[in-house]
Order: sequence, then structure tokens, then C-alpha cells
Amino acid sequence: MGADVLTAGPGGFRRAAGPHRGRFAAFWAVLTGTLLVTASLLLHASAGTRVPDRFAGTAVVVRSPDVTTAADPIPVPRPWSAGEAAALTRRLAAVQGVTAAVPDHSFYAQPVRRGRAVPGLTEGQGWASAALAPYRLIAGTPPQREREVVVDRALGVPVGDGLTVLTATGASRWTVTGLVDAAALYVSDAEARRLAPGVRAIGLLGAPRLPAVNAVVGAAGTVVTGVERGTLEPRADTRLRWIGTQVLTAVSALAAFACVFVVAATFTFTVNQRRRELGLLRALGATPRQVRRTVYRDALRIGVPAAALGVLLGALVALPADDLLVDARLEPAGFQVALRIWPLLVGLTVGPIVALLGSGAAARRAARVRPLEALRTAEVEERAMSRTRWAAGLAATAGSGLAGIIAVTTENLSDLATAALLGAMALVVAATLLAPAVVPVLVRALGQAIPGVLGTVVRGSARVAVRRTASTATPVLLTVTFAVFILGNVQTTTGAYAAARGAAVRAGAVLVPDGTPGLTDAAVAGTHGTVLLPTRVYVADTVLTAVGTDPDRLGAAASRLSVLSGSVAELAEPDTVAVRRSTAERFGWWVGTSTRVAFADGQPTPLRVVAVVADEGVPAELLLDRRMVRQRDPSALATAVLLPGPGPSATPPGAAVVDVATYAARADAEEDRLVWVFTLLLVGVSAGYGALAVVSTVALATVTRARDLRVLRHAGATRRQVLVAVAAESALAAAIGALLGGLAALLALLGSVGALREQTDAHVDLVVPWPIVAGIVVLCLTLAAAAGVVPARRVVAGSLSRPAAGR
Repeated sequence: MGADVLTAGPGGFRRAAGPHRGRFAAFWAVLTGTLLVTASLLLHASAGTRVPDRFAGTAVVVRSPDVTTAADPIPVPRPWSAGEAAALTRRLAAVQGVTAAVPDHSFYAQPVRRGRAVPGLTEGQGWASAALAPYRLIAGTPPQREREVVVDRALGVPVGDGLTVLTATGASRWTVTGLVDAAALYVSDAEARRLAPGVRAIGLLGAPRLPAVNAVVGAAGTVVTGVERGTLEPRADTRLRWIGTQVLTAVSALAAFACVFVVAATFTFTVNQRRRELGLLRALGATPRQVRRTVYRDALRIGVPAAALGVLLGALVALPADDLLVDARLEPAGFQVALRIWPLLVGLTVGPIVALLGSGAAARRAARVRPLEALRTAEVEERAMSRTRWAAGLAATAGSGLAGIIAVTTENLSDLATAALLGAMALVVAATLLAPAVVPVLVRALGQAIPGVLGTVVRGSARVAVRRTASTATPVLLTVTFAVFILGNVQTTTGAYAAARGAAVRAGAVLVPDGTPGLTDAAVAGTHGTVLLPTRVYVADTVLTAVGTDPDRLGAAASRLSVLSGSVAELAEPDTVAVRRSTAERFGWWVGTSTRVAFADGQPTPLRVVAVVADEGVPAELLLDRRMVRQRDPSALATAVLLPGPGPSATPPGAAVVDVATYAARADAEEDRLVWVFTLLLVGVSAGYGALAVVSTVALATVTRARDLRVLRHAGATRRQVLVAVAAESALAAAIGALLGGLAALLALLGSVGALREQTDAHVDLVVPWPIVAGIVVLCLTLAAAAGVVPARRVVAGSLSRPAAGR
């Protein structure tokens, strides 16, 4: 933009306040966006994997090969069998520089204190693995025999006392032979091999030569050193970090999108209000290229200092956030925010780039202003919609439709969420670009709520200045769209999958874990229900979900189980499996096919397909006999027991009875909680940014209308009537933005609902938390009215003593 705007005043030419306020609004928009991008990128960069304490003492670890599946973006290590691990351990121990090669046997083990399972400590290892930390005994001796254990001193159990420990088979009494200063549980190596025959990691002590280690391992595994050892962290921590990464990425993208969006609207609005100044520059000989350069220079004057301040504030906001995220269980223990160069450089670069992008359309518009504009006094807009704007708006509409098609056809949940978000963004752009075409209609419809002469003035002013009204509505549109879409999409998705899970079972009640990761064999014994014992089955280079159950009870518990071929009763025979239709089609299996798979013990096993069932109502890709799952996965824990009746009045430790609806809702309760918290964070970011944009845009619009407001005063309107008119017009523009934003969000949500129906093959209800949305809309309306009234009070103060033509 140019230097100061010169406008006629009582003493000649003076500087107008509007353009300065426009630059101030753009400055705050860039600053806020840079702050959010910098803070979220710092959190994102700090959310990498962390080396587990129990591997901190070994510089080199050999990890079993990873396998992946489209249904889960987090890789799963495929375990070595006991024989494979023993052979590889012997070869690694012979490598030059290796003083010991220690296979890590990890299994489910959870101490019980005062009748409750100790939270946070759910894994045990063989005593040999203690050297990988390294942990040293502070009292007692290492475990040597069955039912001997070394535990954390913080448990308060002295050496020689008994301790109840939960394993997959149930609770039993163990003797504490030693203590360590770490949240760990160690048993004898022989006991560890029995409880966890499969091995996923081998730690190397000493100073091994990496080329020799790699040569020994070959394709049998992956050698990790340094920070790469973070891939050995517990899978629960990996999943938590993955969810956090997805949301932080969304926050960064949303901040950048909103920043470009609001800055573009602010610059466009400012240029539209300065037609006469730019026309005067053209009349004085400025070429279109010079006008564009002027706009770009002004954008850089705004973007560079705003970015610098935004980066500084973003770092100050991000650094103390680690403890808050850990305390809220949004990040795993040990998460720390660290200053890194690249997020700061990105923040410094984003500010100027966003300012240039946001001012691009304004620069092209400024270059087209004709010198005749300098001679005009009327503020009536000649054409609200240009051909370019029509084309861009329709293209954005088509883009949202394409995103909806992708969401409906994809089978990947991550791709579905991404397509839905991109579709919502495209609808925001489309609604903003096409808004001037529908503003007159909406002004007439919504403006009827404003009675009398006041309504006539407000409707007339809003209709005459269509672009001004649309620009004022833009930040409200953005805020409402993302609030309705994000909140509605999360709650609709959560409800859809809970409903699908609930519809897939037939039971009077469900026995579920209480304070433990799963149910032990002792907890499910004697319940006379259908036990669901999950495990993973490794096939070729992928992993499949599997559930072990009782074949004779499966049909009674699965309400929609449909056997397409074969018989699930044959699962009682050794080494048999029933598969979903989609899985059978994927691998080319049919009844009678034999295939080799591996379980948690890593031992290859041939399985014969005895049934193919419909996808609906089946809790996993493979159905197995529960006895085989227990044999091949000694640490497997049941997720639930489907009870035919109301369930027992007394339950064993670590178990509780709930109804089917509660069971369906609790299946992914922790992830749902994390997603909901992160959702509120996203909405808070977008709503806060939108609120700032509403205030700055409405205030700018009011200041640039100083002449119109003074004309109203000279026409006989009282100060109160002028202020009421300003508040009503600002609120009307905000209401138009809320309406357009709500429609855009609902269209995007309907696309998501259709995609969810395709994926779950069940009825999906659209759920929107209307109280939260209503609160955001009311906040926008209130801020819009207040932002218009505050500067208007200064404009109309003493306006009767000023010439009407002045500004």
C-alpha cells in the first residue's frame, strides 16, 4: 500500500485513519498466525520418539522387522521366534567389540497393591534385560526361580515379602528378592522366556562395530543407534505421539490457512476502500506495476516485523507447554519442548510469505483502479462479482466435491479425515468468493428482523456495499465453519464407530477391564460368556487383527455374523481360521486354503481356512479358537467377555461389568478423549483467531465509513441512533457469515457422514454440539457489534461541527 492517505479536511489535506487501521489489522493477523505456526511447529518438532529408559545403557539395539497395515499407520514389529532369536543372538555375540548380546523378552505383568492394579507399570522383562538400562540392585538378589521378582523400591515392598502380580493367566503371589530404583519389574530369564517366547529386540553391550553388526543382521532386522532407539518405546506412547502429531499438524495448517485467509480479506478490503487514493496515484502517472510494487512493499513492511514478534511469542508460548501436555496425558512422560532452528526459520519465513500471498489479489485489484476513481465521491460498488471471482469460487466448489468423493471411496481413516478437512477448507474458500452474489438476498431475508427506519437504513447500507458486507462476514464464516465442522466431525465419527461396535454384539452385559490393559484368564473363568481374546497375526509383509473366541458361543454373541461359506464350528479343530470376506479377497483365500502365518511367539504356523464371513459384525479380520491364541500368545489379554445375562454381582480384581452401550463407547475411550481435547484446542485456535479477525475487520470497516456516519448525523440522526445502526449492520454482516459458514460446514459434514456410512455399513447420525456452536456464534455477533460501536463513538463525537464531506 502507499504511504499515508491524504484526504480533505477542514485545514486542507490530512492523514486518514482507516488505512493505518487496516495495516494494524493485517499486522495482528500475521503476528497471530506466525505465533500459532511457530508454537505448533516447536511442539511438533519436540514430539519425536524418546529412547526408553530401559534401553538407555546400550548404544546399539537390533530390532525385529516392522510390518504395516493400511488400517493402522503405526508399524508393528514382527517378532523372532525363540529359535531365530537364539541363533541371531549367538552370531551377534561373536561380533568384534560386543561384550554381551541380550534378547529382550517383554510380557504383561502388573503388580497389585491394596487390592488395585498399580497404574503405569504393565510390563515385565527377564533380569538379563536390566543390563540394557543399566539398572543395578539397591537391595537383595536377582530373581533365580519361578515366582521370584525384582521390583521398584517405590512400591514399598521389602525384600522377602510377597507381592501379588497379575499376568495373562491371572493373579498369583510372587516373592520379592530384590529392589531397583526404576519403574520396572524383572523375573528370572527362564520365566521370561516362558511368558514371552517371541523376541522383538536384542541389545548389544560394549562397543560393537556397526558394519559388522549390519552384516550379521542383514534383512533379518533393523539396527538402531542413538535417537533411532526411540522406535523401541512402548506402542501406547507411539500412538499417543502419533495422535498429537496429527493434531499439531492440523493446528499449523489451520493457522497458516486462517492467516492467509484473513490477511487477504483485510488487504482486499483496505484496497477497496482506497479506490480514490489509488486512482489519484494513477492520475499522477503511477503505472499498474508501480501500484502493485507499492502494495507488496507495504505487505513486507507488515509481514517482517509481525513475523519476528510472532516467532518470539510463539517460542515463549511453546516452551512451558510440555508439563501441561504431560499432566493432561496428551503426551507421554518425558516429553520436553526444545528450541530448534527450523521451526523458528519457518515462522520467520511464513510471515512475509503470508503477507505477500494475502496481498496478491489486492495488488492486482489496485493496479486496475482507473484515474477517474480519484474524482468520484460516491462509495457505491459497481460490480460485486468479477469473472475471475466467479471462476475461482466455482473451482473451489468443484474441489470440495472432489474431496467428498475421495472421502467416500477411501478405506484409510487418515485419508478420510484429510479429505474431509480439505473439503471443508475448499467450501470456506468457495463460500467466501461467492458470498457477494448471495449477500443481497441474505440482507433482505435476515434484515427483516430489524424493524422501522433503522432496518431500512441498515439493509440499504449493507446492500449498497456488498463487498464490504462480505468482507466483514468473512472472519465469522471462517470461525463458524471450522467450529461446526471440527466439533461435528469428531462427535459424529465417535458416535458412528461406537454405534457400529454396539450393533455388532448381542449380549445382556459385558465384562471389561478395570484399571488394567485387559482381562486375565482367571478374570474370565466361569463367566459363561463369549471371551474376545485379541492378538496379531503376521502374514507375509503385513499384520492382521485376530480374535480368539469360543466357536460354539460366537453366533449367539455376534448379532450380525453372516457365514458366507464354510462353518465357524470347525474353528474347534487345530490350526484353523475363519476370515472376513474383504481379507479373503485381498489374499485370495477360500474355504480349504492353507496359509502360513506367525503369532506373538514368532513361530510360523500353517492355518486352514474353514469359513468366510461377512465383514459386518466381525470384531477382527481373523477369527480363531481362543485356546490356540493363548498357546501362541502367552501375554494376550481379553478385551471383553460378552455375557448372556446381567452379569455377576461380584467381579474379580481388574474387571467390571457394564452394559453394551457403555462397552461400545469405552472401546476407544482413551483415544476419543485425546481426540476431543485436541479438537477443543483446534476450535479454540480457530475461534480465537476468528474473534481477532472479526474485531479488526469490523473496526476497519467502521472507520472507513466515517463520512457516511457523519452524513447520518447531519441528516438528523441522534448519536444513539447512529451507534445502534452501526451495531445492527455489523451484527447483520456477522449473522450472514455465521449462516454461510454453518451451511458450508453442514455440507462438509454430510460428506463425512456418507463416507462413514460406507465404512461402517451402518446408520450414522449427524451429531453437532449446538451449545458450543451457539456460544461461538453469539461471541462473534457480540464482538462484531462492539467492534463497530467503539470506533463509531469517536467518529460521531462532535461530527455536527464538521463538514459532511470530510472524513
